[in-house]
Amino acid sequence: MRVADRSVLRLIRMWLQSPVAEPGGSKGGSGQWSRSRKGTPQGGVISPLLANLYLHWFDWKFHRPSGPAQWAGAKLVRYADDFVVLARYQGARLVGFVESQLETWLGLEINRDKTRVVNLKEKGASLDFLGFTFRYDDDLQGRQWRYLNVSPSKKALQRERQTLHEMTDHRQCFKPLPQLVQEINRHLKGWANYFSFGYPRMAFGKINSYVRERLTQHLRRRSQRPFRPPEGETYYQQLERFGLLRL
Repeated sequence: MRVADRSVLRLIRMWLQSPVAEPGGSKGGSGQWSRSRKGTPQGGVISPLLANLYLHWFDWKFHRPSGPAQWAGAKLVRYADDFVVLARYQGARLVGFVESQLETWLGLEINRDKTRVVNLKEKGASLDFLGFTFRYDDDLQGRQWRYLNVSPSKKALQRERQTLHEMTDHRQCFKPLPQLVQEINRHLKGWANYFSFGYPRMAFGKINSYVRERLTQHLRRRSQRPFRPPEGETYYQQLERFGLLRL
């Protein structure tokens, strides 16, 4: 509809038809490869870009004068092929519009297992999107109202612990401790910059404790003779002296 350059179209076609290679087993097999007949290859680096180009037309129809952005006051928040539709009332007309445009007009398939309607005002209801959890919680001061809490999701915290575990495992014992602390600090700054939106204090506290526990364990196994902090100092004070970042 928009691109007429044959070389560009050929390049896009090559991306779409590129095979997916799977490595062999533990016995050194040759592995397998397959080529999808429809859609973009799973995990392909071009897939998010092509998804944005393709679903641009869904955005356009959603926000046009005859779309639900006008007659339902709905808002669409989309990241590649993952999106949330926000409205005060999720009626059959709104749901039908989304399903018909995606599955009939665009020829896509909605993942029913991951698609649901959530009323955040209900007790215990929550929504996970792009690593965040959205839910209404009781006021921490005991006042008679609830506030919209936005914090890192359980899956995001689990992935972050796994990453920090790999950064401090036994394979990193060869690194000088100042270098290791600098690498962890760079990673923590990037993670904290993304999750600084909302109310991340409790999540940041959990990550701070986990990092210090992992580094304390790392110090004790760096050599045949366990590391001991100077007399009168704790391991945590020693890590602070090395410049470990506190979120």
